[in-house]
Amino acid sequence: MNVLVIGSGGREHALCWKLSSSPLLDTLYCAPGNGGIEQVATCISLNSSNHDDVIAFCREKTIGFVVVGPEAPLVEGLVDALSEAGIPAFGPRANAAILEGSKGFMKDMCRNYSIPTAAYERFSDAAAAKEYLATQSLPIVIKADGLAAGKGVIIAQTLEEANATVDDVLGGMFGGAGAEIVIEEFLTGEEASFFVLTDGENILPLATAQDHKAVGDGDTGPNTGGMGAYSPAPVMTDALIQTTIDTIILPTVAAMNDMGRPYTGVLYAGLMITPEGPKLIEYNVRFGDPECQVLCTRLDTDLLPALMATANGTLSDIRLDWTADPALVVVMAANGYPGDYKKGTEIKGLEEAGKTANTTILHAGTKREDGRILATGGRVLGVTTTGKTVAEAQATAYQAIDKIDWPEGFCRKDIGWRAVEREQQE
Repeated sequence: MNVLVIGSGGREHALCWKLSSSPLLDTLYCAPGNGGIEQVATCISLNSSNHDDVIAFCREKTIGFVVVGPEAPLVEGLVDALSEAGIPAFGPRANAAILEGSKGFMKDMCRNYSIPTAAYERFSDAAAAKEYLATQSLPIVIKADGLAAGKGVIIAQTLEEANATVDDVLGGMFGGAGAEIVIEEFLTGEEASFFVLTDGENILPLATAQDHKAVGDGDTGPNTGGMGAYSPAPVMTDALIQTTIDTIILPTVAAMNDMGRPYTGVLYAGLMITPEGPKLIEYNVRFGDPECQVLCTRLDTDLLPALMATANGTLSDIRLDWTADPALVVVMAANGYPGDYKKGTEIKGLEEAGKTANTTILHAGTKREDGRILATGGRVLGVTTTGKTVAEAQATAYQAIDKIDWPEGFCRKDIGWRAVEREQQE
């Protein structure tokens, strides 16, 4: 069949790279794609917000399945439009994608269905928010309610900083996404990402991963969309995985059905492993970026039938195999990210870096122009590796990065540090 992937980031390059090897595939298209994706798929200029154009393209190219990568088209209802046009698609409908589209909705669901999460309140009025803050312990977490490209979460260390953040977010720092805020307690523990596929009834757990959100080494500096990841996450033991499924995932699938919002696609739970057990920090309604890169690297099974099964209700028939070797991805970003950064700088040495053993270079924000690769985004490359240990995968990734000639870019030097420390202690 012909397949269309929507998106242009590292997640979509990972998905296209994995889907391109499927024996079920005829032609793979990606809209709009990027400078790396065009090596494994036909990239096309298509605005995913124009649902009529997407449907017309699918009909013209006899697309049998659409994989929607990013959250924005899901929240906008692209899967609804495709389904109503008779085109099967991977991802939740808009009324279920609200799990990521509104942090307040997600928190209310947790409260109403007894799903463990941080204590919180919702505010659209700055004075009421500050009154509440004055009664809370610090540090405290302040979140824009809507989609803010992974940047709408601020951890305030002082009351002064918290009050200023309330003013900034409600004052338009994140545009309409910050018309309402969620203020929640700061949880301590280790973060982990847990992914399941679901067809609305059945779930299929995927491998675990751990993301690195902070921009700087040692988890310092502002939060980003993710500076690297590794899989599996050692903190997620078999017992913790089962607890997460029983107390968070299955109750969520049941709650969404109960609310008349059946959820299909991938459900990505951002967790904090606290002394009381796993608690839900947030839900994402799509694969994580950069976690998708390490999941696709470790997956030993054809991905396409699993994605299709979420749309046609046959997930109980699917089995997935994973390599035992860990995978790790280091994100290279443009200098200045997550603040202002320069676009259009040239990246050299990618071919040489890609020859490093057990290494795949996945593009997140690039374009190919006159035979050159140019940076077009904040997060630009995902240098993805495998090894017998996380330490080995980490060493390989940085060997490959040393071959990349891009003075206008940077990366964290400690991706995987928690797992490497664990390995050294064993």
